Amino acid sequence: MMQQYLRIKAEHADMLLFYRMGDFYELFHDDAVRVARLLDITLTQRGASNGNPIKMAGVPYHAAEQYLARLVRMGESVAICEQIGDPATSKGPVERKVVRIVTPGTVTDSALLEEKRDSLLLALHERQGRVGLAWLNLASGKFFVAETAAANLPAELERLQPSEILLEEGVAAPYSDASNKTLPAWHFEREAARRALCQQFSTLDLAGFGCDDFTVGLEAAGALLGYAKLTQGQSITHIRGLQVYSADQYVRMDAATRRNLEITQTLRGEAAPTLLSLLDTCATNMGSRLLGHWLHHPLRERAILRDRLDAVENLGELHRAVHDQLKPSVDVERITARIALRSSRPRDLSGLRDTLLTLQQLQATLVGRDLSRHDNNDVGINPDLPNQPLIAALADGLQADAQLVATLQTSLKAEPSSVLREGGVIADGFDAELDELRGIQTNCGDFLLALEARERARTGIANLKVEYNRVHGFYIEVSIAQSVNVPDDYRRRQTLKNAERYITPELKAFEDKALSANDRALAREKFLYEQLLDQLAPHIPQLQCIAAAIAELDVLATFAERAATLNFSAPQFVDEPVLRIVKGRHPVVEAQVENFIANDTDLQDKRKMLLITGPNMGGKSTYMRQVALIALLAHCGSFVPAQQAMIGEIDQIFTRIGASDDLASGRSTFMVEMTEAANILHNATEKSLVLVDEIGRGTSTFDGLALAYAIARHLLESNRSYTLFATHYFELTRLNEEFQQLANVHLSAIEHQDSIVFLHAVNEGAASQSYGLQVAALAGVPNSVIRSAKKQLRVLEQNSAAQSPQGDLFDHKAVVEPEEQEEHPLLAALREVQPDEMSPKEALEKIYQLKKFL
Repeated sequence: MMQQYLRIKAEHADMLLFYRMGDFYELFHDDAVRVARLLDITLTQRGASNGNPIKMAGVPYHAAEQYLARLVRMGESVAICEQIGDPATSKGPVERKVVRIVTPGTVTDSALLEEKRDSLLLALHERQGRVGLAWLNLASGKFFVAETAAANLPAELERLQPSEILLEEGVAAPYSDASNKTLPAWHFEREAARRALCQQFSTLDLAGFGCDDFTVGLEAAGALLGYAKLTQGQSITHIRGLQVYSADQYVRMDAATRRNLEITQTLRGEAAPTLLSLLDTCATNMGSRLLGHWLHHPLRERAILRDRLDAVENLGELHRAVHDQLKPSVDVERITARIALRSSRPRDLSGLRDTLLTLQQLQATLVGRDLSRHDNNDVGINPDLPNQPLIAALADGLQADAQLVATLQTSLKAEPSSVLREGGVIADGFDAELDELRGIQTNCGDFLLALEARERARTGIANLKVEYNRVHGFYIEVSIAQSVNVPDDYRRRQTLKNAERYITPELKAFEDKALSANDRALAREKFLYEQLLDQLAPHIPQLQCIAAAIAELDVLATFAERAATLNFSAPQFVDEPVLRIVKGRHPVVEAQVENFIANDTDLQDKRKMLLITGPNMGGKSTYMRQVALIALLAHCGSFVPAQQAMIGEIDQIFTRIGASDDLASGRSTFMVEMTEAANILHNATEKSLVLVDEIGRGTSTFDGLALAYAIARHLLESNRSYTLFATHYFELTRLNEEFQQLANVHLSAIEHQDSIVFLHAVNEGAASQSYGLQVAALAGVPNSVIRSAKKQLRVLEQNSAAQSPQGDLFDHKAVVEPEEQEEHPLLAALREVQPDEMSPKEALEKIYQLKKFL
């Protein structure tokens, strides 16, 4: 047996091997040590190999999924080795083989997948500065390919967030949270990839998919397809096509922008509060996943966006009814994939059946039909419900084939068992042979009662019992005292302390028939279930269309609900170069505070840049982000958090907000900042939206000011992008004297005594000061430090800082002490007095202390 294990393990040396032994999956040697540590399960040892004890760890096969789920989340890959031989006929170890491989990017089981997040398998292949990307969602069958410049790879990884990445051996892994898997170079051979793809899609070439002239992209796609087939141990028929991803279809966002806007993950890496967590009130998991996809793929095609906006408006109050009817729906998308992979469970299919049965009512809701009216000449269409094209198309997409529904209805029980091995899956009356075998089991009790009555009469033993257990089967039990009275045809089966158990020829014959009937019934059910999967296979394309329609309808209903609940309004797309927002709000921040101050934004051809000044914590970053999020939501087809939004064409969104050092890549904070700025300056166009927050902070004052000035000037002169430029360098506010397309705006605040009140309102003109010391006081900086800072500030304001090409503000030679005297101790003591916090006794003691200062 260990020879068999070692032989199979050698074929899967780079992953864990779950080796089936009876009711357990066992792991041996290093695998056992590793899994015992990862899962915190018991590590034991048995026997010896080369004089060393064999270390073992195992998990029950019926509970394996929960352990697999934990391992996959840790980035582990597991080969599942099953017993495929018959133990009764095997002379040596039972024949075993690996039937599937579970990896982070190829999981399809519901227990192993995150319900509201896609699990993507990504293959990368780079050559001569070009990167081929192919990614597959095995749980839905969506397969994409793209080619891009190597410099764009970080942005693509941030967009896709794959669970597993396939790379050629010897290639450095990209910086990503995904699990990495290396493959030999021959997996990426182009002609082999082309043949494999054509065979998968049953086509002569790939011209119909628009990728016939691809090179590194096809090489990545071929490697990915081969790996996916290997892990499943079979063909993957639900992958029926290859889609070319074109970045020009979408509003581009680089990796920094996706992080800074906190679309699906906060800057701390948490799932909430984010834009997705705020918007996701979807009724189905399919809708939640599609919503996340839309937020990361804002469209540029105006026709599609207008259709979505019209659909959201037309759903109106109907969104409640749509969500109520969608809530019971199962995950049709993932169940369809499991049908194709022949791994669907009985309750997957019963849930699919129930969902398909509800779609007729949902269709009626969408098109306004009254199902209570049966007159064929009058279908009862509600004239008050607009016939919106997108909603009508989605309603048509929900149509399920009558034969498909009938097959599921007639073949499955209303509430089948959770697993096929327990039986009770196929409906009564569906198969005559199965009904006969079940009848034997059902009538078993009646036969035993009749036999018990006959044997009591025949033997005269009143307390004789006929019973059954799993270990000994059927038996007749009599007490020890009565055992002398049993007939000669009784054969002893078991002796207990107070009873004897017997078997008779009649009972033995029934036992053989009954027990074999159970085994035969289970085998028959398995055969019929496999036959049912075969019957469902031709319907896979239709089920995929139904799943897509449900998901899109769910998202549109969610947009309608969010618009009504959060007071969103429909954006207006125009051809003019303009970005005009009236009473705009940051949706996520608004949900976290009691009163949010709405602000206007006006960017146009003659007003391309807003130079934003104001205090720290005044709301500059929030204001900038809200403009980007409004543009993003509009390009997803959602209503937006504003009273009115007029949006011209936008091709990209860039952000340069905040920074931290990148220790993994050996880059300082300032280097990260400048890298992001360089990306903007090289790639932003006059149709791009650019957010720049406090550029130049990571170096000396004059270097930072000079860079901020030059970057702002370049954005105005060369890029001509829609730009929001926040800064504390007040010298930059004079740029509007040179560039009329720059407007100064500021977020106002009011200083009250030694504190500050933020108004969060955007006004025209530059701010008068930064209020940095007041904010420091709010943060709890000691009063002595604040006083010292005020003194130093007066020095800096009274003296020119430009005495040398590069002044050092903290050089003692450059600091001229003020002529004013030190503050009198009496004044300092009075400043420390807090009358409202003193008792009468403490106040009297303080008066005596102050008296001494005289």
